[in-house]
Amino acid sequence: MGSFGAVAVVAAAVLLVSGCEGLAEDNPSTGSGSTTSDRRAVSPLNNPDGTKPGLAPVTADADKAAARKLIEELSTKGRGPKTGYDRDEFGYAWMDTADGVPLARNGCDTRNDLLKLHGRNVAFRAGSDCVVVSMDLYDPYTGKDIAWKKSKATEVQIDHVVPLSYAWQMGAARWSEEKRRMLANDVLNLLPVSGHTNSAKRDSGPASWLPPNKSIRCSYGVRFAQVAQKYELAVTSADKAMMLQQCGA
Repeated sequence: MGSFGAVAVVAAAVLLVSGCEGLAEDNPSTGSGSTTSDRRAVSPLNNPDGTKPGLAPVTADADKAAARKLIEELSTKGRGPKTGYDRDEFGYAWMDTADGVPLARNGCDTRNDLLKLHGRNVAFRAGSDCVVVSMDLYDPYTGKDIAWKKSKATEVQIDHVVPLSYAWQMGAARWSEEKRRMLANDVLNLLPVSGHTNSAKRDSGPASWLPPNKSIRCSYGVRFAQVAQKYELAVTSADKAMMLQQCGA
């Protein structure tokens, strides 16, 4: 893919964001209601392809400096019209055949891949090593644990860190179908989180929505920037400024 592939390599040296007050509410019905942590969680700076679990905080001054350097390299432009956007423009949901991304064509759809990757105490449907029916999930967006069962599937949703409609408005409308399918199913751009919180985010960029868990906001920005860098996406100037602010600019 030419320069696209080269930028994917550059994305391995990534970092970014933390903090806007009152942008979202904690979901009181999710988990125990207490803030916890996940010892398995990996900093996005040490997880440039998204294949390791969780999203650990970025706190060290040196890491935040590296995050700001990455953000500064992102190009900016205004958000274009949403004309023509449809979820199907990025392929059907959770396809296993989006070539060019981790975990593709492994016999398991993207959603279940993400639940297996990030969940603890994962239980599968009888006779399956793919379909997750229950698990414990630490939700980095809220800082809470969720005891999830498939019977209440929407309590956990898979968030596109860079929303698909955001990407469409920032240039994905002109991409090949292959590249759009990659973005929609790339584990780098996907996190299982509280359904309530994911619904509140909608298609917002960092300037208008950040995770309610303040400790993770720089990490969230890092991941947002990693995806933008890999897919050669511009961000809005407001989003870039917010990400820089969250990492101490």
